[in-house]
Amino acid sequence: MPARHSVRALLLCSAALTLPVSAFAQEEAAILLAPITVESKREVQTDTALSQTIVDAEEIQDRQADTIADLIETAPGVNLINGGSPVGSGINIRGFGANGTYGTDSKVGIVVGGATKGSEELYRIGTQLYTDPSLYREAVVLRGMGGTLEYGSGYFGGLLMLEPIQAADLTGGEPGVKLRQTLQYSSNGDGLVSSTTLAWQPSEWVEFLANYTWRDTGTPEDGDGVALMDEGSELPSWLINSRVTFGDSGEHQLSLLLSETQSEELDVPFDSFSWDGTQLGNVDRAVEDRTAVLRYDYASPTSSLLNLRAELSYSDQYIDVDYISGPPLGLNDTEYRYETTKFLVKNTAYFDGAFAAHDLRTGIEVERRERVDSASSAPGGTDRRVSVFVVDDITMGALTLTPQLRYVTQDVDGTDYGYGSYDNTALMGGVSALYDLGGGFSVLGGLHYNENLPIIDDIAEATADEMMTTSEKATTIEAGFAYEGRDLFGEGDALSFKAVAYDTHVWDVTSYGERVGMTTLHFDAVDLWGVELEASYSMQNGIYVDANANIARGRTERAGNRADWAGIPNDELRLTLGRKFGEKLDLSWEAVMASDMDRSSTPSDGYVVHNLRATFRPQTGVFEGTELRVGIENLLDEVYKPHLAQRNAPGRTIKLTVAKTF
Repeated sequence: MPARHSVRALLLCSAALTLPVSAFAQEEAAILLAPITVESKREVQTDTALSQTIVDAEEIQDRQADTIADLIETAPGVNLINGGSPVGSGINIRGFGANGTYGTDSKVGIVVGGATKGSEELYRIGTQLYTDPSLYREAVVLRGMGGTLEYGSGYFGGLLMLEPIQAADLTGGEPGVKLRQTLQYSSNGDGLVSSTTLAWQPSEWVEFLANYTWRDTGTPEDGDGVALMDEGSELPSWLINSRVTFGDSGEHQLSLLLSETQSEELDVPFDSFSWDGTQLGNVDRAVEDRTAVLRYDYASPTSSLLNLRAELSYSDQYIDVDYISGPPLGLNDTEYRYETTKFLVKNTAYFDGAFAAHDLRTGIEVERRERVDSASSAPGGTDRRVSVFVVDDITMGALTLTPQLRYVTQDVDGTDYGYGSYDNTALMGGVSALYDLGGGFSVLGGLHYNENLPIIDDIAEATADEMMTTSEKATTIEAGFAYEGRDLFGEGDALSFKAVAYDTHVWDVTSYGERVGMTTLHFDAVDLWGVELEASYSMQNGIYVDANANIARGRTERAGNRADWAGIPNDELRLTLGRKFGEKLDLSWEAVMASDMDRSSTPSDGYVVHNLRATFRPQTGVFEGTELRVGIENLLDEVYKPHLAQRNAPGRTIKLTVAKTF
C-alpha cells in the first residue's frame, strides 16, 4: 500500500510540524459581534472544524429517551442496531460500531465522566453502555476521527462522551438545597420511570448531588402488536457527584463521581439483537455496571500555562448469563467481566505566539483493561497501554488549525488463561482546519490517520500470532462549510447550518470479512464515504426549524472483488418544526424520513415516522418549578425496521413526564 503509507506519513509529519510552529497568516482586524443564538432544539456547532453534535440537558429531558442510544440517534451519521432495549441496542457511527453480530467493533469510543466504557466483542449482546439518560447533563458525539486522539485510539467511527449531572445544574451555583422528582409513563408496554435528584450546596465552594433512578422498560410492541421482547428490563441506577473548590482564588478543585446501573432479565433469548430464542436458547441475564472517577484540577492564578488535571477512573462491567432452555451451544452459562482502570495527567496551556494564539493540551495516560476468560467467544487477558498525546488549537486571524498526535504502547497478556503475550506500538495524528470567510461563512476540513490496536477478543484465534501483532489502520479526509447569520428574512431571526463530506479508507483489516464455512476471510480494505448536514432556523416569534440529514455509502474489497458494505444505514432526513412561547410552552413535530436501502444482500424498505412533543412549564403560582411533557412517538403506528436493525421498531408510544423542582 505505498500510496496509503504516503498519506499516513504526510498526516503525521504535518501534525508534528504544525504543533510547535504557527504558519504565517494574514493579519485582519478583529470584529466583535454579539453571539448568534438559534432558539431551537439543538445548536449547530459552526465554530469548530470537528463533526460534533451536542445534546444538552434540555434536549435530554425533552427526548424522554429510554436509553442513551435512543437519545443520540438524532445526530446525523449516528444509527442504532435495535433501540429501546438497554442490552440489545447498539450504537453505529459512520458505519462503525455495532453490527449484526457484536454490540461494538471497538471503533466507536465511549467515555462516561472520564471513564472509558465497553468495547468488547460480546456475541449477540449490545453496546455495553449500561446506564440511564437521567444521569447526564450533556452528551457529545464526535463523528469521525477528528478530536478523538485526546481521548483514545482506534476510534475510526467516532466518540461518545457523557457528562454526569452536577449540583450546580439544580442550585444554579448558589448555596442551598434543591430536590427534583421526575415520573414518566410510556403507554407502549407500560414502561415506568422514577428519578429523584438531591442537590446540596452548603457554600459556593462545596457541591453534592445524589440521584436514584428506577426504570422499567415494560414490553413494547411494534405497529402490528408483536412484542419486541419476551420480558421487560428493570434498571435501578444511582449516581453520586461531589465537588470541592479551595485555595485563595479557588484554583484547586477536587471531585468524586460514583455511579452504578443494574439490569435483570429472566427467561429471555440469549440473542439480544433479534429476540429469537429458537437458535441460541433462553437465559437469565443480570448486568452490573459500576463507575468511579476521582479528579483533581488546578488552574494557576498566576500563569495561563498551567491548568492541570489529574484523573483516576475505574469501570467495572459484569454480565452473568444462566442457561434456561433451548439448544445449549456453550454460550449460555457464562460470565463476562471486564475492568478498566485509567490514570490521566493532562495540562492545558494558553499563550500567544508571534502570529497565533494557542490552546495547547498535552497529556499522558496509563490504562489497564482486564477481562476474565469466558470461553472461546470471550477469551481472558490483560491489555495494558501507555499513551502520550498533544493537541493544539492554533488561532491565526481567520484561521483555526488543530493538529493532534497520539503515541501508544500496548502489552496484551493472556498467559494466565493459556494464551500468548504480544507487544505493539502506534503513532497517530491529523490536522483539522476552520477558516472564517467573513459574512458568516466558513470552510472546514481535516486529514487524519488512526490505528486500532489488537484487542483481547482475538487472542484465542488460530491466527492469533498474526492478528495480535497487526493493527487496523485508517485515514479520513473531511471537507465542508458552515454558515451562521441573523436578521436574514426578518428582525430577530437566526440561521445556522453545517455540511461535511468525508471519505474513510481502512486497511490491514482484522475485524471484518466474509464467512466461508467455519473460516473468516478478512477484507483487504473497507471504504466508507458520505455527507452529513445539520441546520437550525428560528424566528423572533418563537417558531423554529431543525433539520439534519445523513447520506452514506460503503464498499469492501477482497482478492480484487468489490461489494457493498453491509454496515451502511438507510439515507435519512430528520426534520423538526416547532414553536416556543417564551419559557412556558414548547410544541414540536418531528418527521424521520428514510429511503429504501437496496445496496445490500438483505435490502430494507424506507419509512416515514412522525413524532409529537409538548413541554409546559408554569412560570408563576403553586405550579412554578413544575414541568409537564407529553410525547407521541411513531404517531401513525407504522411498522418499520431500520436497515441495521434485526427487529422492528416500537409502534405508537405515548410518553407522559411530570417533573417538579422543590
